[in-house]
Amino acid sequence: MRLSVLSEELSQKKLIGDTEVISLCADSRVVGEGDLFFCLEGARADGHLFAKEALRKGAAAFVCEHELPLPAPQMVVPDAREAMARIAAAFYGHPERRLKLVGITGTNGKTTTAHLLFHILEAAGKRTGLIGTLGARFREIVIAPELTTPDPFHLFPLLKDMADAGAEYVVMEVSAHALALKKECPLRYDAAVFTNLTRDHLDFFRSMEKYGAAKALLFQKERCRFAVLNADDKFTAVLQRSGVPSVTYGLDGPADCFAVIEEKKLRSSRVVFNLSDDLVEARLRLVGRHNVYNALAAAAAAKGLGVDSEAISRGIEATREVDGRLEWVASYHGADIFVDFAHTPDGLEKSVSALREECRGRLVLLFGCGGNRDEGKRAVMGEVAASLADFCVLTSDNPRYEDPVSIIAEIEKGYRAVSSSYVAVEEREKAIEYALTHLKEGDILLVAGKGGETTQEIMGIKYRYNDKAVIKAALEKL
Repeated sequence: MRLSVLSEELSQKKLIGDTEVISLCADSRVVGEGDLFFCLEGARADGHLFAKEALRKGAAAFVCEHELPLPAPQMVVPDAREAMARIAAAFYGHPERRLKLVGITGTNGKTTTAHLLFHILEAAGKRTGLIGTLGARFREIVIAPELTTPDPFHLFPLLKDMADAGAEYVVMEVSAHALALKKECPLRYDAAVFTNLTRDHLDFFRSMEKYGAAKALLFQKERCRFAVLNADDKFTAVLQRSGVPSVTYGLDGPADCFAVIEEKKLRSSRVVFNLSDDLVEARLRLVGRHNVYNALAAAAAAKGLGVDSEAISRGIEATREVDGRLEWVASYHGADIFVDFAHTPDGLEKSVSALREECRGRLVLLFGCGGNRDEGKRAVMGEVAASLADFCVLTSDNPRYEDPVSIIAEIEKGYRAVSSSYVAVEEREKAIEYALTHLKEGDILLVAGKGGETTQEIMGIKYRYNDKAVIKAALEKL
């Protein structure tokens, strides 16, 4: 495709020269012959500094934010990241225009809500794709996870593959990072869902105001046809200012859609959903009150998309445990063992509270906090854990380039302010083995923080690791 043709996607640009472009790239280490190279300014490096190397390796042209002193065609733009997304969409033939899109954003609950809506749409006979933290899927095609919302060079070919294969709908998790970095800015959503806004990612956004502002980008009039908003979250009032037609859902206050829990067990609930006076009864096979919220959000979105009540009920019942999301793994000595992705104070509180209601013995919690991320939440999570669990095992969780012992010490500051019932075991595998050997009948063990992750990142190296696999191997040994 010609550079001049791609430039038509942008209202502001300065085109210097023209050439044919074979592929798109933003990494000078893998740039190849005929590539259009995007010079992105990041937190650690400025892509403009690698343009000369990219040219030497065969780059055909450049998208940059200032003119480069290189003998090559260039497109000078005010925002290279936005240009990258818009050009990627055009390069792959605007596949998003052939699909009905649903975007789901929020601190917690995105993955489970997306899976619930995916199953509802499938139950309604809609050919549906799914993109999110656990990867991407469409019919028999399953792609391993990369990021919650893929980068443009992965996102748009993925949408193209789904559209070419006959997909009608795509349900996407849309992270605040993706919105802030304009990864998916060309997309227009038939529905946008908001789950909640609580503390997370402040290492990147620096303030809750900036974090919330990124989430709000999804709910602009030009971005979505209608919105599904959590009436019990105060940030919904901010989102409603956009004027986008919306429906609310909730359990604690007035809402267009609400639910009554008729029967509750440890691993499932019988729920009646009231969707704007349309009653839907279903067995929700997910644990906890927070998953009733997730199911409500999915059901409200489905109703807004025209799905009938029967399909909504069948889709909810078809959604079994979502990988690593408050997922039951095994029993041992009469105790139940769960894993969960909870890695924020709010997420941890909801998951522990959900299990607490059904716990006949002690509730044992094992968790850690990630390195090189929001340090301020560590003591807060320690305090939450000490307030809700009977005993905790503090351990590592992707320490990255930080000392795991130091991370644990920061969690301890909050924990010790409430309780002294805990032990610290640095190596996560040994921590799990320790927790398992101390379980008794009626206890519940929650292993939190990593969920379905398949690696543990230490000093820049990602080692193969999975909580469920470690738990099952430890139980076999025991």
